[in-house]
Amino acid sequence: MPYKANNKRYNQFKYNRCGNSGLQLPPITLGLWHNFGGKAISSESKKMVFHAFDRGVTHFDLANNYGPPYGSAEKNFGRLINSDLRQYRDELIISTKAGYDMWPGPYGEWGSKKYLIASLDQSLERLQLEYVDIFYSHRFDPLTPLEETADALAQSVYQGKALYVGISSYSSKQTIRMNKLLVERGIRCLIHQPSYSMINRWIEKDLLKTLNKLAIGCIAFSPLAQGMLSEKYLVSIPKNSRASEHSSLDKKKITQSYIKKIKGLSNIASKRGQTVAQLALAWVLRHKEITSALIGSRTVKQLDECLDSLKNLKFSKLELREIDKFAKEEKINLWEPSSQY
Repeated sequence: MPYKANNKRYNQFKYNRCGNSGLQLPPITLGLWHNFGGKAISSESKKMVFHAFDRGVTHFDLANNYGPPYGSAEKNFGRLINSDLRQYRDELIISTKAGYDMWPGPYGEWGSKKYLIASLDQSLERLQLEYVDIFYSHRFDPLTPLEETADALAQSVYQGKALYVGISSYSSKQTIRMNKLLVERGIRCLIHQPSYSMINRWIEKDLLKTLNKLAIGCIAFSPLAQGMLSEKYLVSIPKNSRASEHSSLDKKKITQSYIKKIKGLSNIASKRGQTVAQLALAWVLRHKEITSALIGSRTVKQLDECLDSLKNLKFSKLELREIDKFAKEEKINLWEPSSQY
């Protein structure tokens, strides 16, 4: 039976305006970094996409090398668009990125025009789309002139291959530079995608202020610190977790210091009628600068847990002070090198 979307999908929550633009995004975005790769999309992943849209999630985030193998998440999502979501294309925000390694040789990563334009063309072919809604420079390239990266982003818009452009993991300084370069080319930087969570708070130093000043939207990725901001690691490292699979989370990060933090946050979450994951998402979304929190899920149940965080987004000053006792750095920012320049 073909998929038919829930008629009440837009009655679920309030959408947030993305910086100084006409684009509104859902407060929760579904990322397809993990669990959407392979030769074919799994039945659970397919259910997650449909269920997310039924609950009002219109934004689906990808990158060229999401999988594994590289490109397979885009290819699987493209098949899903072609088979079930084509009629809803104008209701969807689909984003992709380029910057990390994708193919062998000197033109298969970083920020050159050669790489970015070729990568976007390949992404569109895998996604079976004429354009993406947002195309990102996935990381800052210290060896390529930023003007060249800006040229590539601007060209993607001029050619109709992307409606908007953004950047990911750029420092405040380089964000200011990129925005200026894009404005000079007749477009704006719509959105910045940094990592941000209770135990990875680097953007609070100056990036949030910069985004507010420049009226650039912000979508925080890894707001649950790849599952560390949940109760799953309190007793042991479960099977089918990122730490057990040695993927993007080193099990050495599951320290006593970390466990103590989670126990403290769990007590606070319980008083609010939330899980730690729900508390963590609500905490990220408390900032006026944050347009959306970008989550990854393994199951529909996990997706629902995350979306239910939107039922309680308010914090008292006392709660925030209590949270600050445990919401401290755990040195888990894998993307720090990109934002050091």
